[in-house]
Amino acid sequence: MNKVKNRWLIALAGVSVHLSIGSAYAWSIYTKPINALTEWSATSISFAFSIAIFCLGTSAAFMGKFVEHYGPRKTGMVASIFFGAGIALTGLAIQVQSLPMLYISYGLIGGIGLGSGYVTPVSTMVRWFPDHRGLATGLAIMGFGFASLVTSPIAQFLMGKVGVSNTFYILGALYFSVMFIASRYLEKPPKGWTPQGMVQHQEKNQAGQPIQTEGEGLTANEALRTSNFWMLWLTLFLNITCGLGIVSAASPMAQEMIGMSDQTAAAMVGVMGIFNGLGRLFWATLSDRFGRPKVFTMVFIVNAAALTTLYLSGAPILFVGLICLIMTCYGAGFSIIPAYIGDVFGTRELGAIHGYILTAWAAAGIVGPILLSTVHQMMNSYKPTLFIFIVLVCIALIISVIVGRKAVHKK
Repeated sequence: MNKVKNRWLIALAGVSVHLSIGSAYAWSIYTKPINALTEWSATSISFAFSIAIFCLGTSAAFMGKFVEHYGPRKTGMVASIFFGAGIALTGLAIQVQSLPMLYISYGLIGGIGLGSGYVTPVSTMVRWFPDHRGLATGLAIMGFGFASLVTSPIAQFLMGKVGVSNTFYILGALYFSVMFIASRYLEKPPKGWTPQGMVQHQEKNQAGQPIQTEGEGLTANEALRTSNFWMLWLTLFLNITCGLGIVSAASPMAQEMIGMSDQTAAAMVGVMGIFNGLGRLFWATLSDRFGRPKVFTMVFIVNAAALTTLYLSGAPILFVGLICLIMTCYGAGFSIIPAYIGDVFGTRELGAIHGYILTAWAAAGIVGPILLSTVHQMMNSYKPTLFIFIVLVCIALIISVIVGRKAVHKK
């Protein structure tokens, strides 16, 4: 009989994968160095990131099914190859100064690696932590949020020592190695396995929610035919639309609305990354304690209140605090959703359902930044966009209440 793997090492492997692919959030630090070498516009360089996020969401839908059929080990290996190659080829694109190659390497190839790597550990960790689903997804996805804090200083150091192209070659090899090694340890728990001390069919979590085990629940195609799936998809889309809109313009927004200097605004963006990561773990862990429906709804209440106060207030310290609070709510959507769909649809094809729901990220990755920049250009102010975001979050709040009531009624 094979020895059962340590689930905390499974978690460590999952976090390692997300720390690698989460480096995509540090893309903005390359904009000026690439511009200096190639004379490509900042907008053209940033578009590579938009393509990558779009490909993340779309490829996750396909790779979610892949991880269910072939397991996280093979999916992780595919992710390591695509992401590592995409990063390395980005260096080549910069070296030969080919903008189309940049879009293909970082946007398309790297984006497929992002989507593959994102779905690989999440459903696996949920299965290993049926007693703490929120903690499991929070840990994995926190790694994605924190990655830019790790990547930025390393990339800055390398660019100063070996140049931009060589930096991407080194990072590509590094990400491939970390992801490949980590994915070798990932696997689903044995059929019928439960954590020590947990009774499989009687155990409930601390919020009183019945814990569903492997084999229970709907298939991905069955989930797609339910109203719950599309309501959860829409809430995630609205949350990411508002969050990415704020992320994409936090620095100029702070400079325009409260007169913050560009240096201070840059520091604020770094602090935002910390709260983005912490929010993923905090809200997801809280959902284990009080239940997904209540906490998911609370996220939108807090988000709506923070955006409204941001719209009305002009105090610099309050502005920074509110932006950081909004970032925790933005991160919360990513970390709560996998555990929530496990509660609603079961774990039978959790990876596939999670992959489908991440298409909301692909759509929001385009809508959020474009909505903010377009309205700002038309109105010459960020306040009208903030008002639109308040409305969108309130819609998400209403939908989350409906989903929560249906989930409670189901139990």
